[in-house]
Amino acid sequence: MTVPARGFPVAEYAGRLARAQALMAGAGLAGILLTTEAEIRYFSGFQTLFWQSPTRPWFLFVPTEGKPVAVIPEIGADLMRRTWIEDIRTWPAPQPGDDGISLLIDLLAPHARRGARIGLLKGHETHLRMPLADYERLIAGLPGLGIVDATGIVRALRMVKSPAEIEKIAHICGVASRTFARVPEFATEGRPLDEVFRAFRRTCLDEGADDVPYLVGGADQGGYHDVISPPVARPLRAGDVLMLDTGSVFDGYFCDFDRNWAIGPASDAARRAHEVLYRATEAGMAAARPGATSRDLFAAMRAVIAEYDTGPGDVGRLGHGLGMQLTEWPSHAAFDETVLEENMVLTLEPSLSYGDGRIMVHEENIVVTSGAPRLLSARASAELPVIR
Repeated sequence: MTVPARGFPVAEYAGRLARAQALMAGAGLAGILLTTEAEIRYFSGFQTLFWQSPTRPWFLFVPTEGKPVAVIPEIGADLMRRTWIEDIRTWPAPQPGDDGISLLIDLLAPHARRGARIGLLKGHETHLRMPLADYERLIAGLPGLGIVDATGIVRALRMVKSPAEIEKIAHICGVASRTFARVPEFATEGRPLDEVFRAFRRTCLDEGADDVPYLVGGADQGGYHDVISPPVARPLRAGDVLMLDTGSVFDGYFCDFDRNWAIGPASDAARRAHEVLYRATEAGMAAARPGATSRDLFAAMRAVIAEYDTGPGDVGRLGHGLGMQLTEWPSHAAFDETVLEENMVLTLEPSLSYGDGRIMVHEENIVVTSGAPRLLSARASAELPVIR
C-alpha cells in the first residue's frame, strides 16, 4: 500500500489561484474574502485543528491579481509561514475590541476607495465565521466597497478535484474499506454498541486514518430507526441489523460511506431492503456520467427505491459531494441541476423505509470519469452480510 504524500506542491495552489482569478476577473471582482476553514485551507494549505476553538477568527483575502494575503492571529503565524503564503498580517488574538478588523480595513481600503466589489460566501452550505458585530464594523469602515456573493466561484473550483486530491480521498476510502472488512471481528452478539463504535475507531486508526471525526449508525431488531443518534450501551442481539457510517480523514480529506450487517439470521424484509438499495446504487453509478445532473442521479436511484420504500419521510437527498469536508456540493436531489464533470468526487446514498419505521441506508464513494465512474470505496456485497 502506497501512502500519498502529505500536502501539495506549490503548483497545486498556484493553479487553484489562477483558476479563481480568472473567474473573479470575469465577474468583475477585486477579490474574495474567506473566513472558513475549508476555503482558507484550499487556497493556502493552512491545516490545523485550532479551528475547533471559536475564540479566534481567521481571514484570507484572495485578490484578482497577486497572491493571497493572510490576516490571522499571531498564534498561527509560524504554521502559515510554512505554506506558500508570503504576506501574513497578525494581531495578538483574542482581542475582542479589534480582532483583526483594523488590519482588514487597511488591506481592503484601497479597493473601497475605488468603489470596487469583493466577494463573500453567502450561499447554501456556507457561513460567516466572524462575529456579526465585527462584520458590521468592517463594512462601516469601508464605505464604497461592494459586497457580492462569491459562492458560485468557490463552489465551481472545489467541486472538481485534482488528481492529487482524488489520490488522498481514494486512500482514506481504502483505509475505511479495510476497517469495514474487519467489523465482524468485533461486532459480535453481546457486544455493546458503544464498544463497537470505539473498536471501529481504533481499527480505522490502526489501518492508517489520521482521525475518525464522524462515526454514526444504529442497531435494532430487524432494522434501525435513525442514523444520527449517539451509540448506547445496548448489547447487539441476534436479529439486529447493524449499520456503521464513517467519515474518516487522511491529510484533511474525507471518505463517507456505510455498511450494513445482520447479527445472526437476517429477516426477509431486511434482506429485501439491502437488495433494493444495492440496485439503487447501481442505477446511480450508471447515471453518473459527465453531462448528467445531480437531479438525474437522484431520479435514477429514487426509481429503484420506490419499488420497496414504504415510509412517508424524505431525507431530501440521496448523496452529495465529498472532499475536504464530509459533505460538499452538489446534492443528489430533485432541486439540484448541477452538471457533473470529470473528477467530481461524489457519494451515492440511497435510503428507504420498510416496516414499522425501520430504515436502511447504503452509501458508496465514486469519482466521475469520462466513462463509467470509478469506485473509491470497496463495493458492498449484493446480499446483506451476516455476522454469526
